[in-house]
Amino acid sequence: MTVPIEAQQREGISSEALSDAESAGRTVETDIPARLDRLGWGKFHTLVVAALGVTWILDGLEVTLAGALSGALKDSPTLRFSNADIGIASSAYLAGAVLGALFFGWLTDRIGRKKLFFVTLAVYLAATACTAFSWNLASFALFRFLTGAGIGGEYTAINSTIQELVPARYRGWTDLVINGSFWIGAAIGAVLGIVLLNPAVIDPELGWRVAFFAGAALGLVVFLMRFWIPESPRWLMIHGQPARALAIVADIERGATVHRDAATDAKLPTIRLRMRTHTPLTEVAQTLVRLYRSRTILGLGLMTAQAFFYNAIFFTYALVLTDFYGIAADHVGWYLLPFAAGNFLGPVLLGRLFDTLGRRVMITSTYFVSGALLAISGYLFSIGVLSAQTQTIAWMVIFFFASPAASAAYLTVSETFPLEIRALAIAMFYAVGTAVGGIAGPALFGVLIDTGSRMSVFGGYLLGSALMIGAAFLAWRLCIDSERKPLEDVARPLAAVE
Repeated sequence: MTVPIEAQQREGISSEALSDAESAGRTVETDIPARLDRLGWGKFHTLVVAALGVTWILDGLEVTLAGALSGALKDSPTLRFSNADIGIASSAYLAGAVLGALFFGWLTDRIGRKKLFFVTLAVYLAATACTAFSWNLASFALFRFLTGAGIGGEYTAINSTIQELVPARYRGWTDLVINGSFWIGAAIGAVLGIVLLNPAVIDPELGWRVAFFAGAALGLVVFLMRFWIPESPRWLMIHGQPARALAIVADIERGATVHRDAATDAKLPTIRLRMRTHTPLTEVAQTLVRLYRSRTILGLGLMTAQAFFYNAIFFTYALVLTDFYGIAADHVGWYLLPFAAGNFLGPVLLGRLFDTLGRRVMITSTYFVSGALLAISGYLFSIGVLSAQTQTIAWMVIFFFASPAASAAYLTVSETFPLEIRALAIAMFYAVGTAVGGIAGPALFGVLIDTGSRMSVFGGYLLGSALMIGAAFLAWRLCIDSERKPLEDVARPLAAVE
């Protein structure tokens, strides 16, 4: 794809600079970031949200199916899982997500965003379809592992793409709402569980298999939608393809309006970049450990706390309802719907405050409030004063605050590191946080629930509460005030030259 010489000159880039910049080591001056950030919301941005943000719907569907179907998996004449087996399968899914995020995150920064969000979705489609044919714990855990690998890779490719295509003034709210759409998938999974586990509708042994096929069907629709999403112009301008980046930006501009706050008659700020083919891992390590050490500590703290908090509770919520409250497996989905509603409404209603009151205030407050509320509700659970209904209401309130907190962790690690390592940084923080807080959480809670002791489960809740409150204090001290700022101002590209 080429751009006419007149258009190149109009954007302040000479034809000679464009042709030379195709090779690594050449330098180009561009206003592409400023042009993307001055745009008002348009059809293109809505398409990006729909085609890429649906990743979280798929993840919500997968995680919810694992929880809602746990009763059916235990009763299945083929599988006959125990609570510990459910925990193992859940941990296998998260382990796959960790390794998938690392591998695909590295590839995303190296070969581009667009290629990878097709590859990762294909992995997800194949693996979740295969899950329906599981015949024992080993096969089920393997297919869940591969499904997780696809979803983990999606996180890195999609988060980085969305950050680089959405204008700065919308970035916080958009990122939180997209991550919160996980709970739309959760609601879909709950409804599927209600229908497909009803013996009057379908044999439950067949129903849980059909449920996993539903995830693959949704993923196939999304796969087709993504053909309309371009490569990130920000990635292209650093990786030796500024002419292609210019053409994509020009096409986006044709379908959008310039935001009323933008000074359209003034010369847009530019940035000079030295082209590169890739970023060495040594430079990645130096950036994370030395250049942005405090941001690294913050990212690890936020991701670890929310991973344990969410995965430990959500992967085993169905077991709490069935084992402690006597809820039938085919009725668990009804209790998830209000729980999912609270999780989705949190980012929608609180998300804009992250762009107005700011990151520091909102991240700190949402982490602290959700941690404190979990400790209180955990105590009420331990003394037996909650019913299944009031327990669900408590979870709904807790996760109204916890959902934007968890989404803010992804927002933080995806906007506070340089473009060249953005996807890999997301992958590394997601991997470490999930490995430390997420993989151990479901397995630990599975064991605690198997004891039949409310006090044992309360101990797990207290651990999750302590992690969230600790992360709140960390956020107050180390958070970056990145609201409404261009990505290049928050974290200068490693390829930038004076």
